[in-house]
Amino acid sequence: MFYVYIIRSEKDGSFYKGFSLQPLTRLQQHNNKESKYTAAKIPWQLFHIEIFDNKTTALKREIVLKKYSHQQIVALSKSFKNQLQHDIKYQGLGCSPVIPNWLGTG
Repeated sequence: MFYVYIIRSEKDGSFYKGFSLQPLTRLQQHNNKESKYTAAKIPWQLFHIEIFDNKTTALKREIVLKKYSHQQIVALSKSFKNQLQHDIKYQGLGCSPVIPNWLGTG
């Protein structure tokens, strides 16, 4: 599986869009300041994710998403395309996400 993800900075609400085979590992790398583009805006949270069967389609989608405005990303995150909308359930009032099985941990 190939993943296109959007993460949101808790520091300033900005978004970063990327591609990964292991999105949770990649999120961890962003939060560990292993990316110069995102290091100054940690912590990051997974905001949107889409799954693709092939790399070419995923990379093309990433290019499209990189052109999206802030408002377009917010709207997209509420759409059926966001796998997190389908699969993450929230516990209690704190809304702690439960990571779905299909996303894995590594």
